[in-house]
Amino acid sequence: MQGSKPVIVVEDDVWTRLIEVVLDPRTSPERLAAFADFMSPDVPDFGAWCEHVRKKAAAIFPSDVNLVSAHELHANLAPAQALVTESLRVGADELALAPQLKAVQKYGMIYRNIDVAACAARGVKVLGVRRRANMSCAEHAFALMLALSRRMVDLAGLISVDQLNKMGGEYKPFDDRHTPRANWGRFGGLRALNGATIGIIGLGEIGREIAVRAAAFGMRVLYHQRTPLTQAEEVQFAASYRPLDGLLGESDWVVPQLPLDASTRGILNRERLAQMKRGACIVNVSRAELIDRGALLEGLRSGHIGGFALDSQYEEPGGADDELLSFDRVVLTPHMAGSPRFNGLKDIEELIVGLAQALSR
Repeated sequence: MQGSKPVIVVEDDVWTRLIEVVLDPRTSPERLAAFADFMSPDVPDFGAWCEHVRKKAAAIFPSDVNLVSAHELHANLAPAQALVTESLRVGADELALAPQLKAVQKYGMIYRNIDVAACAARGVKVLGVRRRANMSCAEHAFALMLALSRRMVDLAGLISVDQLNKMGGEYKPFDDRHTPRANWGRFGGLRALNGATIGIIGLGEIGREIAVRAAAFGMRVLYHQRTPLTQAEEVQFAASYRPLDGLLGESDWVVPQLPLDASTRGILNRERLAQMKRGACIVNVSRAELIDRGALLEGLRSGHIGGFALDSQYEEPGGADDELLSFDRVVLTPHMAGSPRFNGLKDIEELIVGLAQALSR
């Protein structure tokens, strides 16, 4: 870049703050230390990672990085050469306020909040990143589905007759002169994903990653959201739209994948959980509060809900006396879906390097 440092306006998000950490020397020591601590389980030398990215993006280091909320966006656009958005709208009004803008970077791959045509008319590049952390969330959703469908938690390590007897089972061998020996413990309650119906509530960035993997498992994919996909998108993701009650009634697996706000909190309430097919399972790698906890417990006690898996808990850290832990068909994990941390770091690295290339041309 020639002259003064580039100005990059960034939607303030807990992950996009890394752009400030990497590129803006004005970042507070407290924020640097906080991110180094957060990354330490997977990336013990966070400082080295920052230096690595700065070298790859030397054209824009250092930069003035301005983190903004929705109501602060317009006031910060005049000097901006680049704008990074996850949910902030970028249209004709925003472009008119940003005469120096060269690139709009979506923190994701769905451009519904960006007027791509208006950007093209202005010569503003629109960039995206297919987030590895979202892929990891989808992988975790399937890990939970497989844990439930294959009874992985209660059967893991159970390989002896003594163990079978201790859990109340009785060893009765099959007549292997005629039959296979498979499932010698006679364990029931297993499910197959192939041929089952998955209903995804919210086919956004993570929902689409789940849909792609569901198709690979041979599952029938239904979805619901306020605005249906285009026909081409439905073909791309092998997904069919349903009203929410229809999705709940047809699905063997229900996956709520929505942001948490006033309109989505408790979206799966007592009435809607009752609409689910009896014995169907819920897998949630989004926010626990999308599901009414009391109604969920009632559904598990009655057996109407056949299984439940949750990654982000109602309280974090939770309690060892949580009633959800008392059900043998419930799998809980401690907010691990987006991990390991280097998923998010690779996303941010790709984003920063892409901006450097766009602004240096």
